[in-house]
Amino acid sequence: MVKLLFTAVVMLFYTAVAAQATSREELEKQKQQLKKELEQTERLLNENKAKSKENYVQWKLVTDKVNLQDRIIDNINRDINILDNSLYTTQRDINKYNKLLDTLKQEYAKSMVYAYKNRSNYDFLNFIFSAASFNDAVKRITYLKSYRDYREMQGQNILRTQELRKKRIEELTGTKKQKSVVLDSKDKEMSALEEEKKEQDRILNELKKQGKQLNDKMTATRKQLKKVDNAITAAINRAINEARKKAADDASAAKAKAKNNVAVTAPVAAPTATAPVKITAAPVKTIAKKTEESVLLNAENIALNTNFVNNRGSLPWPVDKGYVLMHYGRNQLPNGVDISTTGLTIATDIGTSVKAVFDGTVSNVVYVDDIQVVIIQHGKYFSTYSNLSSVSVQRGQAVQRGQAIGKAGANLDGVGAVDFYINDEKSNQDPERWLRRR
Repeated sequence: MVKLLFTAVVMLFYTAVAAQATSREELEKQKQQLKKELEQTERLLNENKAKSKENYVQWKLVTDKVNLQDRIIDNINRDINILDNSLYTTQRDINKYNKLLDTLKQEYAKSMVYAYKNRSNYDFLNFIFSAASFNDAVKRITYLKSYRDYREMQGQNILRTQELRKKRIEELTGTKKQKSVVLDSKDKEMSALEEEKKEQDRILNELKKQGKQLNDKMTATRKQLKKVDNAITAAINRAINEARKKAADDASAAKAKAKNNVAVTAPVAAPTATAPVKITAAPVKTIAKKTEESVLLNAENIALNTNFVNNRGSLPWPVDKGYVLMHYGRNQLPNGVDISTTGLTIATDIGTSVKAVFDGTVSNVVYVDDIQVVIIQHGKYFSTYSNLSSVSVQRGQAVQRGQAIGKAGANLDGVGAVDFYINDEKSNQDPERWLRRR
């Protein structure tokens, strides 16, 4: 029983150590990634401050910083919880080792007392020769040998248990030091969070001072986004109408060709004096046409449409460098007002190349106020690139994934930005679900 208990304690020891190391390693990786994102946001915020006064972009960036700082602190709290659990587990293991050592030492002491009392060769020989038979004497020799081995094993178990307890005590000390370092780190992050919240409040107060100017910008932004939505809808409807017209023309041409074939091959009876000539055309056999998934799909673009769908979640971003200014759906503005968008607004440098996210055909290029919009068709899906200052493609042109189609323009705050949309023939899609994670 003592041996089994010793083995179980050793196994639990190594299992607990491995589990703790894995969890803390994962948390550290997450923390480093959050730190990287925080540094990038800080750099973008400083760049924007150098270019203009307080605006929505600055407020969005500092809000992102606050959120990232909160996530870092949450990461640290989880690390502290792991360390606390480790401290509890380690102390519990030390207590187990102490109890195990007491048991082992007591058993070892009993065996040593017994060995001392029977230490003379006379007692040893007397024990053997007092056996009733030869077989009994062999058994007694085996017993004495086993008992000697058992005492040696007891001594070894005591030494190993003492070594394991020593390691756990060292780990307990090391974990306490680690927790102290992590707590210091948390204090620093909390101080940084307080400063960032102050900066967030400062920018918010400055924006609120703008009052009517900010509201006018938001009204103008809503109108512009609505016009872009209308342009996308118009382009999709035109593509659908053109596809239907083409399908109808193809059907008419096929029907006319079938009639001509019938007229040429139909037999004509020889005329007689008593009966007029009568030509009867064989009935045209109609072939049931398979209903397509969409009128926009045809033999030329079904494969393209399938490839586009298969790349959902891994499409490249339309700009090489940028950050999300407004997400798909509801976005809260500094003045507390919400604005809903059907696309994704990506802030970037003015003049940055905007690239097609997938192969396709330019469905339309339109002007919306003083910005340009490019709409590209990918089977039954459409990707739209708005707020462009210039365009390098034209309607009907085939484009390739990664091909530059224009340059990013300035938004109403004077900051470079691109509005990116993905639609099918029936609804808006969340673009971030289609783009790869950065």
